[in-house]
Amino acid sequence: MQYGIIDFISLLGAVCLFLYGMKIMSDGLQKAAGDRLRNILGAMTRNRFAGCLTGFAITALIQSSSASTVMVVSFVNAGLMTLAQSIAVIMGANVGTTATAWILTLFGFKVNISAFAIPLMAFAVPLLFSSKSRRKSIGEGILGFSLLFMGLDMINQYVPDLRANPEIFEFLRNYTDMGFGSVLIFLLVGLIVTLVIQSSSATFAIVLIMCSKGWIQFDIAAALVLGSNIGTTVTPLIASLSGNVAAKRAALSHLMFNLLGTVWCLALFFPFVHLNEWITESLGQGDPNALYGYVDGGGTDPEQIAAMQLSVSFGLSMFHTVFNLVNLCVMIWMTNLYVTIVKRIMPSKHKEDEEFQLKFISTHGLMTVSELNISQAEKETTVYAERVQRMLVMAKELVHTPEKKEEFTKIFSRLEKYEDIADRMEVEIAEYLNRCAEGRLSNEGKHRISCLLRMVSEIESIADGCFSVAKAMVRKQQGNVEFPEVVYNNIDAMFAYVEEAMDNMMVLLKDVENARKNDIIASYNKEREINNLRAQLRTENIENINNKVYEYQAGIVYMDIIGDLEKTGDYIINVVDAVKDQVRKNNE
Repeated sequence: MQYGIIDFISLLGAVCLFLYGMKIMSDGLQKAAGDRLRNILGAMTRNRFAGCLTGFAITALIQSSSASTVMVVSFVNAGLMTLAQSIAVIMGANVGTTATAWILTLFGFKVNISAFAIPLMAFAVPLLFSSKSRRKSIGEGILGFSLLFMGLDMINQYVPDLRANPEIFEFLRNYTDMGFGSVLIFLLVGLIVTLVIQSSSATFAIVLIMCSKGWIQFDIAAALVLGSNIGTTVTPLIASLSGNVAAKRAALSHLMFNLLGTVWCLALFFPFVHLNEWITESLGQGDPNALYGYVDGGGTDPEQIAAMQLSVSFGLSMFHTVFNLVNLCVMIWMTNLYVTIVKRIMPSKHKEDEEFQLKFISTHGLMTVSELNISQAEKETTVYAERVQRMLVMAKELVHTPEKKEEFTKIFSRLEKYEDIADRMEVEIAEYLNRCAEGRLSNEGKHRISCLLRMVSEIESIADGCFSVAKAMVRKQQGNVEFPEVVYNNIDAMFAYVEEAMDNMMVLLKDVENARKNDIIASYNKEREINNLRAQLRTENIENINNKVYEYQAGIVYMDIIGDLEKTGDYIINVVDAVKDQVRKNNE
């Protein structure tokens, strides 16, 4: 077998295609199906048992636990699933992957989903040219899905062809008589082989070939299959590299699930293997150990070998299935523990890295409508405002970060993620409030809902204003624009005013029922100061451009930032207006 540098570079390219497909798919899902798909997945994974069934069904359908787990990672990355939901689905996927082993055992083939990648592109690419953004996003999702599986197929194509060269492993027969040491050695071999060829099903096929040649016994073959369960976690781990911390946690939980399952199985390895031998014989499939003895003793009858191969294949499929079922039955009760462990192993550097999830309200149904529901919505609105307030801090930080440094890109990406989450929070809180409004409420309750809807809309506009500042800084970078010190000082002065206005707004939001008149007046005063400063800076800008203090292009970007901040101040005072309106109504 020859394997050159071109093959290795091609393998790297295949991995890159896989990662790119993963990113495109994740982005497309998030933009095209965000809230609807979240609700569907929320219903399908409303508890750990439903999540397991979902994972089992998806994996049995597409014949690849790696592919289904990669999709779960992409859903988590897109914020469509929580970490706890993903863990339940991954557990089910591990059982679903045994369907592939049974198909291989009973029919001798595996459905290759990558064959559908090119036809899917025929549907995806025309959607990319659609005038409707939703259709365009759907096209991106389908295209990413196609590229992802093309990448997986090309990875299989460019790795060393171990499946077609099982004789590579013939030397391993020298290590089959070392007792439990042999089990550990072959478990490691199964892990490494699956790491290389990216398919536990392919490892299963190699194991069958090794058994049929009389190289290994059934218990050693079971150890190889056990190792492949760990090796198959590498694909989701690779997929998570381009994702956020939630995606990385989902992939890590997959690895932990298989690792811990392997630990208990190794502790009971030989009794567990004998159990599966007994089950196989009890079902009339013969002794899985017979093939090794027959071939090792010089037997060559093709019919007897074929029958014994079926027995070994059946036994290994049974081992794989029973192992994953027992593992699921034990681990399903530890879902919350998994969540805690992976969060401690992989803590988020920033709060926005956590998967998006409302804290005080649930969007999956409203059993009763009461004033308490509105109070919960008020708390959620305050959390929403706090998240958006952090965007203002990040926008100011971005202004003072050199554009050519990596930190600039990181801060902009955080702002972009925050802005997207703000959009989704607005929709979900508004939908919740609208469902509350459909119930039987007092006039005061309905007025509170009306004021909250105004607040939520204006808070989202504040987020847009902060992100507009970030986009202005990107334009500054693209145009190679330089700001003198006076511009930075003036921007900081405007930021200071807006931050004070935001602080006043938060004081009012945290206790709307007892909002003080002095705080409301302070907010209006700060709004006037913001407007006056903008007018002053606009006049100075024209003079500075005429006096060649800075270039005209710098003046445009500078005024864009000042204008965005002034608009942000307008949105803040609009929230204060809604608070004032509610307070006035309460006092009537």
